[in-house]
Order: sequence, then C-alpha cells, then structure tokens
Amino acid sequence: MEEKSNNFLESLIFPLIFVAVIWLIAIVELLFELDLYWLGVLPRSFTGLKGIFTSPLIHGGFSHLISNSVPFLVSGTIIMYFYKNVAFKSFSWMYVITGAMVWIFARNENIGNDVYHIGASGVVYAMVAFIFFSGMFVRNRLSIVLSLIMILLYSGMIQGILPNQEGISWESHLMGGLVGMIVAMFFRTEIKAGHVKEDWDGEKELVQDVKEHFLPRDIFDKTKFERQQQQQEEEKDINENA
Repeated sequence: MEEKSNNFLESLIFPLIFVAVIWLIAIVELLFELDLYWLGVLPRSFTGLKGIFTSPLIHGGFSHLISNSVPFLVSGTIIMYFYKNVAFKSFSWMYVITGAMVWIFARNENIGNDVYHIGASGVVYAMVAFIFFSGMFVRNRLSIVLSLIMILLYSGMIQGILPNQEGISWESHLMGGLVGMIVAMFFRTEIKAGHVKEDWDGEKELVQDVKEHFLPRDIFDKTKFERQQQQQEEEKDINENA
C-alpha cells in the first residue's frame, strides 16, 4: 500500500510542474502587461513553427488557464500512474504532433487578421483521447475502466471539436483528439505489456493467503449442510487417530 501511495505521488510530479509553469507564465504576463500570443501556432507560417513547442504554455486569460489546468492534472496523473511504461513517450508524441497538425491544417486567418492558436487544450484533448481509446485498443479490464471514467468526466468535451466556435481553436481540439487516438493505437502492445507486468489487468493469478479474503474462496461450492457434514467427518477422523 505504501509503495502504491509513493507511486501515485510520483505520478503527480510532472503534471503539477507543467501546470505550475503555465500559471507562472500567465502571472508574469499579467504583472508585466505582456501579451505572448505571438508564441502560439500560426499555421503554415515559418515564424509560426515555434508555436508547436510554445503554444501549449500560453493562454488567453485565467478562465482559459483554469479550464485546461484541471483536466491536464487529472489525465496527466492517470497517464503517469497507469501507463508509466509509455507515459513520457506518449506525452511527447501527443505534444509535438498535435502542434504540428494544427500548423498544417488549422486556419491562419480570420477576417483579414492572423489567427494564432494558443493554449494546452489540444494536448488535453490528446491525453483524454489517449486514455479513452486505450480502452478500445488494449481491451483489458483496467483500460476499459479508465476509458469509462473519461466518458463520465469529459464527455462534454466532444462539442469542443465542432467548427465555427468564436474565440476557440476547435482545430486544436480536433487534432489533439485524433493524435491521442493514433498514439494509443501505436502503443497498445506496450500498454498491455505494462499492465500485465504491474498486474493491473487482473489476468495474472495472485498468490494470497486465505486469511486475506473476506470469505473463503470456495464458499459457494458447498451448501451449509454439506459443510457441517464435512466438519463432523474431519472431527471424527481426528478423534479416531488420537
């Protein structure tokens, strides 16, 4: 139990650091009256390439920041804890490829003005989709349960991929969702192997003492009368051998 608690706390470190960084950047913007929108992705522009790496760190206000921080913490911790053997690899892929897809496919102009895509929402959509589609591709008990949890928590995110939403980079959401699905499919074999190794999918037989079970494991194999008879016979054998 103590080891699992330590592992869970370790899984929180990276998501907390990432969220702390984006909050620090937002506070610096506020204190020094900066506008770092130009660090976002400007699609199909050479100068906008830097946004592939910097856009998830920049947000358009504290409401935008809060809406991304909570799901990032939740989905990031789940990935770091339950998908630890592919956690950093899968996150790196989702981070970079989502930004690259936005640079390639997203709109870069709106009513004559350049459109910079900022915020971690694309990465958040990728992580949520990664967990959800892992349940479909891996199909063990753990991945399916985590997939259902994503449905319960974030089913409302689906509307975020609908086009023509004013002030929202729906392209980032859509690209992130697609990338998360692709990454989950690519790493499905490693994910399953990691779950079996950690014995999270319940497929390996656990060697446990009977005392660890609330009820005997064969409690439904015999009726109460049959158990009483068996007990009487065992006591009779003990008396005869005494």
